[in-house]
Amino acid sequence: VLIDGIDARDWPLATLRSQVCIVAQDTFLFSDTIGGNIGFGASGDSDDRYIQKMAQIAGADNFIRSMPQGYDTVVGERGVGLSGGQKQRLSLARALADDPSILIMDDTTSAVDMETEAEIQKHLKEMDGGKTIVAIAHRISSVKDSDLILVLEHGRIVERGTHAELVAAHGRYWDIYHKQLGLQSGAAQGF
Repeated sequence: VLIDGIDARDWPLATLRSQVCIVAQDTFLFSDTIGGNIGFGASGDSDDRYIQKMAQIAGADNFIRSMPQGYDTVVGERGVGLSGGQKQRLSLARALADDPSILIMDDTTSAVDMETEAEIQKHLKEMDGGKTIVAIAHRISSVKDSDLILVLEHGRIVERGTHAELVAAHGRYWDIYHKQLGLQSGAAQGF
């Protein structure tokens, strides 16, 4: 793996860690306010507007504003009282607040509906082009707009290409695409 043309193993570990954020499918939230949980990820000072912007990108702002005290709502440890999708969106907002150069999203939107996922994907695309986003996902809708898609099977890359290239190849990706979306419903949704 090369980062800026340099083997990742040759980067100082502290530098590499400071540039990479991972958002896992299973999230961890602190017993703190929603704003505090998001702001925890910020490497520098973060004001309320910055925290709200990160929440908007992560598709969390609307549900946060509907909470009893909005961004000042205290959530219990591990996000007790929040849905899985709400926790995932808060975790993504926290990672975005750190402004990483490389964002690794490990099935980060698995607990949100497809409409919310599409909104998050749109906001991520609108972000500064200086970020590299690695999306690990089971849903084709999570990766279909990626510059490069790698299809893994039993730990090995079995296909690589864009969504259009992989669908046209009628291989393993096409099988998954067909099972998940069906050709007609997929075409109706822009796939």
